[in-house]
Amino acid sequence: MHKRIDKEKFISLIKDGMTLMVGGFLTNGTPETLIDWTLESSKSNLTIICNDGGYPDKGVGKLIQAGRVSKLIASHIGTNPTAGELMQSNQMEVILVPQGTLAEQIRAGGAGLGGILTETGKGTVVELNKKLIEVKGITYLLEEPLKADIALIGGAITDKYGNLRYVATTRNFNPIMALAATTVVAEVYEIKDFLDPEIIITPHPLVDYIVVGENHG
Repeated sequence: MHKRIDKEKFISLIKDGMTLMVGGFLTNGTPETLIDWTLESSKSNLTIICNDGGYPDKGVGKLIQAGRVSKLIASHIGTNPTAGELMQSNQMEVILVPQGTLAEQIRAGGAGLGGILTETGKGTVVELNKKLIEVKGITYLLEEPLKADIALIGGAITDKYGNLRYVATTRNFNPIMALAATTVVAEVYEIKDFLDPEIIITPHPLVDYIVVGENHG
């Protein structure tokens, strides 16, 4: 498979100050091998867009624990006490976003939209510094699109072309993140010769590189 890359090639893709989207939901469907390799890259000042802050020893939490993340955009950080401590001490900027809004901001980034309008967060701290737009008598918050330099995708099975299907609930944020990044690297469980086109979720033109996870054989 011409899209398959090794650790050295992957590490060469990671640069200081990059924005990374990382798939998964409480590390279910999170590409652990790619996170470990990002850690080995020694790159820092990263902005991470993820559903959550992972755990101190799992998921994006490993990058946070190592001090590689300067900004985290997520829907919650309660499973990672380190993220909360770094936020309180102003060592890491944390932007908390309602989960549905976060998904829609990523979708908007992938679709080339200028943002989304939502009532979620009106009258709360979520509204701070946001533009308000009235449509048919209803006031909405304008939430701007989110994009990334690289999306790290997990929980997938691929065919020899790079088409992806996801294993059960590992699908979560992975497909929409694959639409919203300049470069997409997918960590997969296995490579098959053929996948039924009816079960393909992320088509191969969206996938730049494939890595078989170190714990997946």
